Parts: sequence; structure tokens; C-alpha cells
Amino acid sequence: MTAPVSPIQTAARVLLGAALAFAGTGHLTFLRQNFQAQVPDFLPLNKDFVVLASGVVEIGMGVALMALPRQRVTVGWTMAAFFVAVFPGNISQYLTHSDAFGLDTDRKRLIRLFFQPVLIAWALWSTGAWAARKKG
Repeated sequence: MTAPVSPIQTAARVLLGAALAFAGTGHLTFLRQNFQAQVPDFLPLNKDFVVLASGVVEIGMGVALMALPRQRVTVGWTMAAFFVAVFPGNISQYLTHSDAFGLDTDRKRLIRLFFQPVLIAWALWSTGAWAARKKG
């Protein structure tokens, strides 16, 4: 049985889902070039492909967060794993001094790195995934 969630957690889950669907849409359209700046050079894939594929994943995960409340724990863990998987892109943007999303200084890029753990925690908390893990 999954752990119950509060109305605040539900609202946070839906908000995260909407934000991900929006960001995913940006991957496919108006933010495509900015997202390419975050794809590490060491990744042996075409940067545009990575951006498009991750955009499709973000849209799917965003919709799943909003529309599949019965699967919220699984989606929460999957979303947290996705945030971990894309973190090297944020590190790469910092290390290569790549400007994107208004992150035009090393200080701004460094501060951005601290938001990834917040997204991971948000995904796990808002879906009840962390509490479900503790209940075993």
C-alpha cells in the first residue's frame, strides 16, 4: 500500500508535473538551443538528439505526475532518477562556462547546481515515494 499524501503534496506533485511538461515542450521548441548548452561534450550522442529525447521524457513524466496518481510512487522514483541522470549536464555547463538560461556567470551556474537536489527531494516528497520506501 502506498503512503497517503496531503493535499499540499498533491498540489506540489501537480505543479512539478506541469513544470516538467512545460520544460519538455521547451526542449522541443523555444529552449532547444539553451538545453544543448547543458549536454556534456563527452556524451557520445548528438546534442540535439539528447535534447529532443530528454524533452519527450520530461513531457511524459510531467503528464504521468499529473494524470497517474495511483502510479505516483513509481513515477516519483523514476523522476528522481531522471534528475540524477541529467545532473552531469548541469555540472558540464558549470565546468565549460556555457551560457544558457540566463546562467551567464560561474557563480550563477554554481548556484544552479544546488537546485538539482531540491528537484530530487520534490519528486520524492510530493509523490509520497520516500515515505512509501520507509514503510517497506
